[in-house]
Amino acid sequence: MKLIERGTALSLALLLALSAAGCQKGGADPTSPASPAGSAAPTETPAPEPTADPEEAVRTYWSQDQLTQAWGPDQVVEHLFFHPVIAYPEFAFGSPTISEDQKKGLDDYMVTVDEFNKILDELYKRDYILVNMCDIWSETTNSEGQPRMVRNTLMLPEGKKPLVLSFDDVNYYEYMLAEGFTSKLVLGDDGDIWAECTDPNTGETFLTQDLDATTILDKFVREHPDFSLNGAKGCFSLTGYEGILGYRTQNDIDIAADDPKRAAFDANRQSEIEAVKPVIARLKETGWTFGSHTWGHIRLSTASMERVQRDTLRWQEEVGSLVGPTNILFYPHGARPDGDHDQGEDYGPEFQWLQSQGFRIFASVGINSYSQIKKGISAVICDRLHPDGTTLRWRGQDYTQFYDVRKIMDTVDRPDYGTNWAEKASILDQIQEPAAK
Repeated sequence: MKLIERGTALSLALLLALSAAGCQKGGADPTSPASPAGSAAPTETPAPEPTADPEEAVRTYWSQDQLTQAWGPDQVVEHLFFHPVIAYPEFAFGSPTISEDQKKGLDDYMVTVDEFNKILDELYKRDYILVNMCDIWSETTNSEGQPRMVRNTLMLPEGKKPLVLSFDDVNYYEYMLAEGFTSKLVLGDDGDIWAECTDPNTGETFLTQDLDATTILDKFVREHPDFSLNGAKGCFSLTGYEGILGYRTQNDIDIAADDPKRAAFDANRQSEIEAVKPVIARLKETGWTFGSHTWGHIRLSTASMERVQRDTLRWQEEVGSLVGPTNILFYPHGARPDGDHDQGEDYGPEFQWLQSQGFRIFASVGINSYSQIKKGISAVICDRLHPDGTTLRWRGQDYTQFYDVRKIMDTVDRPDYGTNWAEKASILDQIQEPAAK
């Protein structure tokens, strides 16, 4: 597969070179001598037509007159979230350089590239359609003049079911770079988003669109534009302590003022900030949105008010200043402020302060795609489901509306930690196979 990717990149480069060469051959040089008498007059080569953005076909696939199905406030909008996908599972789970504890963590919280591809296929076959998370709720003023969140009615194509995808920790942390993951998102010369990757077996660094969740979803939606409503893709849930999207954009406040390394750190940071800006712009153009995962991936259920405030302000300064304002907060570890109190109306000062900072949608982790609009404050709380090694092994019965875990999990490269598939066979065997499209 890697050879095909590199071959594809080389082919693209060759095509671009040939195209450039063709442009150089066309047309007459206005500084050259006049043509001999009787020869044909030189003609100018017409300017090439601008290349159409392939995302435009996605954004405009569904026309307004096709959106005839009303998905009302009482109907569930499913929400799945992923961590970065494992590009090289045979290395991540088999290398002696990775500890057993690390391998267990990767198995618990991640899916592989192959598993992610299979999940997308199953979601598409089951008539899910991607929607923008920010379109589900909006803020309005109630009869008493108070701002409150309301659940919107979504207009969908007939037979489609709305789905939100979110992606936690799309920061490309240092520890992941040695464990079989891609290393950053980049804007290619073709205007597409690509992932930079270093093969852990050979040390070769190259660009790919087949080994990273972001670029895989981009490609899938282009190939299946009916899988997206108005070009929607997913929402990035970003921290900031090691920068964002593979760029080390964090500031230097943790470095002593007289440390000689500080000047080089600041210079590199500025170059990283400038490098990530066009990547962010293209992601926004192509249907991706952004939310906060706190700056330091802090556990909000136990963090003090002082820490919550300091962390939030740092996220706004270092991440929000780049990706733009967001009203979405994804709880790290799924840990809710005030414990489980914010599941009702009994919420505490941390939750209220976060809401005062502009957050309106507070997303945790649960056993279903639950959501609740607060009555006493302008906020929504919601839970999302997590396809990963834990649920593939032990909770497949909770994901039967999406896929059959027995057809998804990589049982070759993953460690043999067991499953409960036999125990849950009576449920799994009832999964309805989607009709072929």
